[in-house]
Amino acid sequence: MSYIFTSERLGFRLLTEEDLQACESFWCSEEVMSYTGGSVSAELMPQVINFYDQSQQEFGVSVYGVEELSTGRIIGAAGFDLESKSEDIELVLHFIKDVWGKGFGAEAAVACIQFAAEVYEPKSIIASASVANKHALNVLGRLGFSYLGINYSEDTEQDEAFFQLVL
Repeated sequence: MSYIFTSERLGFRLLTEEDLQACESFWCSEEVMSYTGGSVSAELMPQVINFYDQSQQEFGVSVYGVEELSTGRIIGAAGFDLESKSEDIELVLHFIKDVWGKGFGAEAAVACIQFAAEVYEPKSIIASASVANKHALNVLGRLGFSYLGINYSEDTEQDEAFFQLVL
């Protein structure tokens, strides 16, 4: 498999329509997406994949399929959700439930931040998490993100804690 970048245990690549079933296991899962405002409809998956492909072409960074190198299995998606060129980019992390608590989220975040710092050179990385998602809040704190406060997110229709990592 050809990866755009890797970390110790993970490979990051663009998703394709061949990955639809794997994508459904996290983006279409109510449980996985419960902290992000809800799951995505399976019918929208091709559009999501196309959007992230366009992001890669336009900006050099995107949300990537995350493969566990030891198995070749897609276990989630991580990267940056961009609609236009910006000095501040938003980190996105979504993983299937059976890999929660194994450090993949933190490892993916570090790899994505390092990659973006090299190819996109943002001034900062922003991230948000549901105030109920204690694990995500702890991961962002351990990675050096500064807590900015709690705001209501229109996208997820819930209160979220917002963070920033100045590069």
